[in-house]
Amino acid sequence: MSVPLLKIGVVLSTMAMITNWMSQTLPSLVGLNTTKLTAAQGGYPDRSIGVLPANPEESWQVYSSAQDSEGRCVCTVVAPQQTMCSRDARTKQLRQLLEKVQNMTQSIQVLDQRTQRDLQYVVKMEDQLRGLETKFRQVEENHKQNIAKQYKAIKAKMAELRPLIPVLEEYKADAQLVQQFKEEVQNLTASLGLLQQEMGAYDYDDLHSRVVSLEERLRACMQKLACGTLTGISDAITIKTSGSRFGSWMTDPLAPEGDTRVWYMDGYHNNRFVREYKSMADFMISDNFTSHRLPHPWSGTGQVVYNGSIYFNKFQSNMIIKFDFKTSTISKSQRLDNAGYSNTYHYAWGGHSDIDLMVDEGGLWAVYATNQNAGNIVISKLHPITLHVIQTWTTNHPRRSAGESFMICGTLYVTNGYSGGTKVYYAYHTNSSTYEYIDIVLQNKYSHISMLDYNPRDRALYAWNNGHQVLYNVTLFHVIRSEQL
Repeated sequence: MSVPLLKIGVVLSTMAMITNWMSQTLPSLVGLNTTKLTAAQGGYPDRSIGVLPANPEESWQVYSSAQDSEGRCVCTVVAPQQTMCSRDARTKQLRQLLEKVQNMTQSIQVLDQRTQRDLQYVVKMEDQLRGLETKFRQVEENHKQNIAKQYKAIKAKMAELRPLIPVLEEYKADAQLVQQFKEEVQNLTASLGLLQQEMGAYDYDDLHSRVVSLEERLRACMQKLACGTLTGISDAITIKTSGSRFGSWMTDPLAPEGDTRVWYMDGYHNNRFVREYKSMADFMISDNFTSHRLPHPWSGTGQVVYNGSIYFNKFQSNMIIKFDFKTSTISKSQRLDNAGYSNTYHYAWGGHSDIDLMVDEGGLWAVYATNQNAGNIVISKLHPITLHVIQTWTTNHPRRSAGESFMICGTLYVTNGYSGGTKVYYAYHTNSSTYEYIDIVLQNKYSHISMLDYNPRDRALYAWNNGHQVLYNVTLFHVIRSEQL
């Protein structure tokens, strides 16, 4: 910063010196500096007047005055420049000097403009350099701290990725296994083709046993690939806006291929009409539906359609009813012993949601609470035909503190609320009878979730969110074990 300012100082000093030189030198060069003129008559040396320059536009004029012995005024006049000889040496010197001065004046003006421009640039650069100096100082001060943070972040990322190495190895092994399955299927297909041409060439029973064995191995492999731990939930996908604030909607996870019927139930009590839409497309764009009347009103929003029947909790009771849509009859009913009902142990939002029925890859489940378990959540695996309890798990999570819950691969996932910011924060694993606290964000797009269920066929969560029917895609983390199938 000191070098540009020094240059400006030198320029300004030079301009001052040139101006001072001109003021002192010009009059002496042309002989017009101030002198003393003595009076022409009377000899009065003290009655003299200094030579004065006149208006420059009227050229140079010199005049003096004095008095004689009789008091008369005597004037001496020097003729103006117009009458001076143009060949006079001083006149020529003056003209040349004036031209030089004019040239110097123009140069000084140009230099002044450049100096002012450079000064503005220097001031601007000074501010920028000061800013950079401050930033560099901050970077220098925070350098060690930033390196430590980056190191910790990289170390944490490596810790997250390290468990994936054995999983990837398992995937490699599983890929080889699938390749073996593919080769065996090709061999069996070729054998069946030959069998059609040459009946009796192969033992049919042996061929059939090979097919059954392969089917079982493939089914076991697919089951391993299907299940996993919930690691993420997508943003809400709005399918339709209809109905009241509370309700439920679903598809049948065991429906035949091509059957995409949607089942729709508005409200949480004193209603017994179920709407059937032919497909998801019809549900989204039209109100064409078939209405089914249930023999009893349902309670809450925990209904589920499974293998052609609807399972629901009868209003103001702990009775579970299985209703067959094909025959429009009750095929089975069964009390859920000790289960609370009629808003005794409901979800946080209320709505007679004491008993929640749900399905996952493993079958039919009931989630409720009992006095014996102090109002905490109880999980029961139900037989889909008889509705008998196969096995029960008791948890330490209060039923009334749960916003909603759903089952995926034998694990119950519980949300921390039903309105505002929502997340899945509790998981109970029935395969190990253990629980853990997790943190998975669930976008509560319309601020009030009154139904949340998992469909294992669609790998999606169905939700009723304040009069909106929405879907969430889920991300499952698969851990494949390498035991021999």
